[in-house]
Amino acid sequence: MLTLVLVVIVAALVFEFINGFHDTANSIATVVATKVLTPGQAIMLAATTNLIGAFMGTAVAKTIASGLVDTEVVNVTSQVLICTLLGAIIWNLITWWRGLPSSSSHALIGGLCGAAFAASQNDWASLIWSKAGDGDWASNKGLLWKVVVPMVTSPLAGFLLGVGIITLLYLIIASLMKAGRPLSRLAKPRWVNAFFGKAQLVSAAYMGFAHGRQDAQKTMGIIALSIFGAQAAGTLDNLPAWLSFLHPDGGKDDIDSWVIATCALVMAAGTAAGGWRIIKTLGHKMVKLQTIDGFAAETASATILVTAAHFGMPVSTTHSISTAIMGVGFAKNPRKLKLGVIERIVWAWILTIPAAGGIAYGLWRLLDAVGWS
Repeated sequence: MLTLVLVVIVAALVFEFINGFHDTANSIATVVATKVLTPGQAIMLAATTNLIGAFMGTAVAKTIASGLVDTEVVNVTSQVLICTLLGAIIWNLITWWRGLPSSSSHALIGGLCGAAFAASQNDWASLIWSKAGDGDWASNKGLLWKVVVPMVTSPLAGFLLGVGIITLLYLIIASLMKAGRPLSRLAKPRWVNAFFGKAQLVSAAYMGFAHGRQDAQKTMGIIALSIFGAQAAGTLDNLPAWLSFLHPDGGKDDIDSWVIATCALVMAAGTAAGGWRIIKTLGHKMVKLQTIDGFAAETASATILVTAAHFGMPVSTTHSISTAIMGVGFAKNPRKLKLGVIERIVWAWILTIPAAGGIAYGLWRLLDAVGWS
């Protein structure tokens, strides 16, 4: 049993590393596309800010650990978590190879739901669809409030916020043009590009921070779920000295500091490895971006991610930045959007949860058939 717990932790960290390079594009595609930073510079900025963001809160991790699967209905064993992670990893690698910016968050959620559903012998009660607490939004748990609702609303919010921010910026520029000298000089393209070239460094850092705060926590939740299960089974009662760090510091609602630090460092390392295929899709294929556009898209996306993280909602970084870019492009000129590329991205979004869930479901059934479940 202890060996399986260690396998889960290693598999979770492999997923976190892949998440880092798979979702690097979410943090840096726009700043690379606008040529404010070189790819190498952008990756280092993203890795650093990912690391900082990962330490800022654990609300999303707690949702993954206790808010999606009903542990009173299904025993979340190490085998279930291994299938969860393999389902998410396989789907991430498929979409990375195809250059599609699919959601690592939803791949992990889909994998967890698929594996838990299989382990419960197809009992829908194993999945928490909705569990209201004291009426406060932040206390609502389950797939409905923490996954389904944000999955629909966050892309829409990203699109609308992208439209709103770029429209506001253009209105400010138009006002400066009418103001007469010396303010009108600030509205010239040379000055606008120079200003937002600097401002985009801030928005790119904000985006990297938001990415770390959201995505690193999801793997923390999986590791915590494994630790909680092992603790309940008594597996961690007599640990050897070199594994004593595995025992939780506090109760079931706490995420250990070693889990937070390890996930943060591994995600930063994965981010540093880069993900050039998806960078090309997000930064170049959907719509041509200027520095002001990149600033608007990054600011819109990061704001959504940070807000969702505060409420413990595992929102997709991919969805928010992609739709923010679409919103910016739509506000500038709807005809400039490349609908063929957008259609491929949307299909990847739709398929992610069922695909990763199906892979995890099949893997658990295979393990069950050979007697290893």
